[in-house]
Amino acid sequence: MNTQQTKSIGPGNEVSSGEDTLKVDKRGRMVGNVSMFIAKTFSGLNENALKYLLPTWMNAFTGVVLRLGFGSLFFWILGWLRPDKTEQVTMRDRLLLLLTGIIAVFGYMYTLLIGLTYTTPISSSIFIALQATVVYIICLILRTDRLSTGRLIGIFLGIGGALICILTQKHSEVASNPLLGNMFCLLSTFLFSAYLVIEKKFLKRLSNATVSKYTFSGGLLAGIVAVLISGKWFAPVLTSGVFSTPFLVLAFVLLFPTSLSYLLTDIGLKKLPATVVALYSNWILIVAAIVSYVLGQDKFSWWQILSIILIIASVFLVESAEAKDHKHS
Repeated sequence: MNTQQTKSIGPGNEVSSGEDTLKVDKRGRMVGNVSMFIAKTFSGLNENALKYLLPTWMNAFTGVVLRLGFGSLFFWILGWLRPDKTEQVTMRDRLLLLLTGIIAVFGYMYTLLIGLTYTTPISSSIFIALQATVVYIICLILRTDRLSTGRLIGIFLGIGGALICILTQKHSEVASNPLLGNMFCLLSTFLFSAYLVIEKKFLKRLSNATVSKYTFSGGLLAGIVAVLISGKWFAPVLTSGVFSTPFLVLAFVLLFPTSLSYLLTDIGLKKLPATVVALYSNWILIVAAIVSYVLGQDKFSWWQILSIILIIASVFLVESAEAKDHKHS
């Protein structure tokens, strides 16, 4: 017996509702993948742009406040321009999103900027590429995913790649304190991975603008408090001239990697699993590596190449196991 439902669209014409659903799913995945490709291209260039600005034109505290301030304004305006009157946002939602912003968003951006102050864009991107593996580990802890041999091997390869990067990178003119910088970058990866898992949950019933405007606002609040307590406000970039290179680089960081990239990532999270979204961190690594070598922001190292290979192999194994699970589920 054929249980597939059909619906009539005219005399002698029938279209399967199952086929319609399949087409919608394919279209959604395509939108999600295109969004993530563009978002992570911006994120890859963000590594090089921030390396240029830090610490000569701004410090980490200033960079975080500028990024979160601009991002908050962007998403509040977006929410005002595209209101969802059917959306129900509770006070609990607002508080949890603000808390996510205070801990995960501020924490991620601050540790990333501190890390880039002391290490190179490629090394930073190596740890960002670990996001898919870290997201999977978080899902294991939360018991929303299960362990498999392929994933276990992938985890160990990812850890090995990260350790190689941490232990072999030496002090140089492009990396003033690589060990310290790499440790901060590793911490930023854990914070952003947690952010992806939490945001995925909220995006199931809330709009992109709503989720991001509260998380960015929470991060901005934390950034302002951090600046007031530390007294570390340093931003020569703001007085360098509107058409100067530093100011134009900052404008790029604020508009594209900060605002549009997070918006596109939200779209990706709506259409794709969080682990697949994290997988696109590999593209950040590729973009940052190419630009870094061209601009002289990093120097070629065989240890670095080995680390990159292990990280990519790690993500491949984790995602292959994920694909098999979905196929058999």
